[in-house]
Amino acid sequence: MSLVIEHPAAPRSGAQELLNAAGHCLNAANVATRPVDRYAAAHLAALRGAAAVLAVRAQPVTGKRRRPRSAWELLVVVAPELSEWAAFFAANAGKRAAAEAGLTRAVTAREADDLLRDAATFVALVAAMLDVPCPQAACV
Repeated sequence: MSLVIEHPAAPRSGAQELLNAAGHCLNAANVATRPVDRYAAAHLAALRGAAAVLAVRAQPVTGKRRRPRSAWELLVVVAPELSEWAAFFAANAGKRAAAEAGLTRAVTAREADDLLRDAATFVALVAAMLDVPCPQAACV
């Protein structure tokens, strides 16, 4: 399956569920004591925010199969206005994988705190863009 750029009048409930899940990840990041856990949860929150945009804007098209693409690559196609955010979070995906693997030296406390702040900002932006309620953890 590949994607085309369309903005269908899709129900917002799927996007809202994904943003609620992003809010739960932000809450988990806020209470995490280890920087690697905070970092991984914050990055996952951003990924769920991207998924919310994809749920609303992306349309599957049958036809020639292409290689799998990351959510960040797809986000650039369906929401070019979020390209800088997509590039930022894509660049941090490797650190998230290291953090999820438990490599405690993968990220510093400062990096985790910065990513948490950036992920909350991104999730709030996505909620506003999709005109759905913002998860409390992102909109305080």
